Formats: sequence, structure tokens, C-alpha cells
Amino acid sequence: MSVLDGWTLGEHEASGVIHPTYRKGSGPGVVVIHEIPGITADVVGFAEDVVAAGFTVVMPHLFGTPGADANPRSMGSALRQVCVSSEFTKLATGVTAPIATWLRSLARELHSELGGPGVGALGMCFTGGFALAMMVDDAVAAPVVAQPSAPFAIGKARGADLNLSPVDLATVKRRAGDGCSVLGVRYRKDPATGTRFETLTRELGDRFVRVELEGRGHSTLTAHRQQRAVDRVLAFFDERLKPGA
Repeated sequence: MSVLDGWTLGEHEASGVIHPTYRKGSGPGVVVIHEIPGITADVVGFAEDVVAAGFTVVMPHLFGTPGADANPRSMGSALRQVCVSSEFTKLATGVTAPIATWLRSLARELHSELGGPGVGALGMCFTGGFALAMMVDDAVAAPVVAQPSAPFAIGKARGADLNLSPVDLATVKRRAGDGCSVLGVRYRKDPATGTRFETLTRELGDRFVRVELEGRGHSTLTAHRQQRAVDRVLAFFDERLKPGA
């Protein structure tokens, strides 16, 4: 029995790039982007909570093996895929990962189908900043960055970088100024997030909503899950995406 039983396998194509997707639920759309090493049981467990809260969840499969356990072997395999792929940026600052174009297209398609104020976008760990990059498109109304860890926080500049080009950052700031809040979740002492929350607060002001958990954990919604973080994410989606938002 697979952890993805009950999820509908599909695919999305944009600019000649195709990635598989897994879909479940009804209601407003939310794109949940998995962390390294991939769509694990913990990621699916969180996504099931979003479905149960009244949302249509789409999980794109970007790297790793769907349903694989999180262990040193799967982590290493996923990292190798990430490191050789031109869709992701690992160390460069001031750039937006190319995968953002594909993710924005996925969000637009979902919003066009389901309507409403927009869709949610949640990235975690290596993909945490992708939700910000998706916010450049007006289809995304509820971006969530969970323990954003790219580019890898080696040195002060990378640790503060938002994985956005200057043009995309300007658009994110404009949308925040127009009322689109960004929710951020991390463990307060997680070194992988660098000082990105401080950068987001400086750039977005009170439109960046910080949820900071005590300790040195990392995966706020999955392996080191705290219910407080999950509940706040679900409430944010309710506030931003459901009728009357």
C-alpha cells in the first residue's frame, strides 16, 4: 500500500517542461511543494491535513522518488538530482530558480479551474522560497514559506538571500503593499534558514507574518512537525482563500 493511494496522478506542462502531479480534495486550490528528499509520508500527511481542511491540493513531483522514506540514501539521491538540474539554483544569489516559471503556470491553471480569490502556494526547506517566486503571479493569493533554505546558507549573503531576482522581489513587494500577506514558519534556531526571515521583515514589513518555533528543529510541518505551525498554515489558507476572504 502506497502513501499516495487515493491521490490522482496527473501531469502539468509549461514551456516544454513536464512534471507529474498528485491531486486530492475539493475546495480552493493549494500547491504543496515537497522538500528534499521528495514526496515522503510526512509530506503526504501534511497535505492530507490541508485536504481535510477543505482544499484541493496539488503536489508536483520535482525530484526524488514519490513515497520513498526519508533516509540517507533517498536524501543523497535527491540532492544529486537537484545539483545537476538547471531548474534549481543552489548557491547563486539574486536570482529566481527557473522552476518558478513552471510552478506559476501550475498555479494559474488551478486558479482558472477552481476560481476564487486565488490559490495557496507552500514550499518547504529547499523549495521554501518557491512560494515567494510564485507570488509574482496574481493567481497566488496565499504564499507560505516554511523553513526556506535556498540558496544554501553558506556565508552571510546567501543566508540572507530570498532566491529572487531584483525584478521579482520588486513585484513581491508591490503585491505585499497591495495587501497580499506572506506567512513564514521556521524553528528560531534553525541554521538552514539563515537570516531570511529578517530580510523578509525588512522588505515586506508587517505583511510578512512570522511563526517561529523554539528550538533547533527544521521540518516544521513534516518530520519535526509542531501542530501550532500546521494550525497557523491552515488558518492562513482559510483567511486568504475561502469565500469572503
